[in-house]
Amino acid sequence: MDTYELISRNAEELVTEEEVRELAADPDGKRAYVGYEPSGVLHLGHMLTANKLIDLQEAGFEIVILLADVHAYLNDKGTFEEIRETAERMKAQFIAYGLDEENTEFRLGSEFQMDDEYVLDLHGLELETTLNRAERAMAEIASGESPKVSQVVYPLMQALDIEYLDLDLAIGGMDQRKVHMISREVLPKVGYESRPALHTPIIAELSSGEGKMSSSEGVTISMEDSTEDIEEKVNSAFCPPTRDPEGDLENPVLQIFEYHVFPRFERVVVERPEKYGGNLEYDDYESLAEDLESGELHPADAKSALATYLDELIAPGREKIRQME
Repeated sequence: MDTYELISRNAEELVTEEEVRELAADPDGKRAYVGYEPSGVLHLGHMLTANKLIDLQEAGFEIVILLADVHAYLNDKGTFEEIRETAERMKAQFIAYGLDEENTEFRLGSEFQMDDEYVLDLHGLELETTLNRAERAMAEIASGESPKVSQVVYPLMQALDIEYLDLDLAIGGMDQRKVHMISREVLPKVGYESRPALHTPIIAELSSGEGKMSSSEGVTISMEDSTEDIEEKVNSAFCPPTRDPEGDLENPVLQIFEYHVFPRFERVVVERPEKYGGNLEYDDYESLAEDLESGELHPADAKSALATYLDELIAPGREKIRQME
């Protein structure tokens, strides 16, 4: 595939397509980033955007991962000591997962977000942003019914990070869309250029097919899960043989095949006994999804294969954490 196809594959949205095409035409030396709160275990939600970072590295981009310790503190995710300990674990797992360490720059937010120039620019953004606009941007970030002032400032800091990290492209899940849109609005108001953004899909909660897979609620798969944990979770996952006619539910098993497995493996083999037709081999996601819907591929066989491939992806990160403990 060409550079633009590599950059844009499995993207839910490009803001804007024209700007991303311009980056694709000359990607060398361009810088793309994702920011992560170091507030828990690395899970499939993080790994989906990490897959996109791996694509971008292959396309020629320099990758920046912001381990946003100040953001996590403002979002009430622990002490700085606890947050930074988590950040070190996340860094090790990202490298184990497949990012090229030599071409990945890891930054802590506290390295620059407390500098005088940054703080003054942040105040400038606060002057240019209404409370209602900031609240809309933080809707996917804040937890609880009574958000705090710190959480209103949070998306403005994310906007400013894009400038201070000298970035060309911001990456995030669709839950980050409002933050990236406010960054495009407010950065020019304080004299900085807006940047394009690429948004990845949201993986549904594993057991229900609803909502968002999250480490804080529902069932998710993390980089610290054992082989047995992965098998148990995948085997109990929501995986209807047909699509939801109302479009309200997603099939998380198919989503994980599409966004995690096929980008990392050239061929997927579903092992079956000969009496049930023997092994099935797939070179692309669409063929596997069609076979599941037609009945050629049984959900139980799909889950068994998914658990095997997920375990192969997760094993290096799991082993890295064992070495650190």
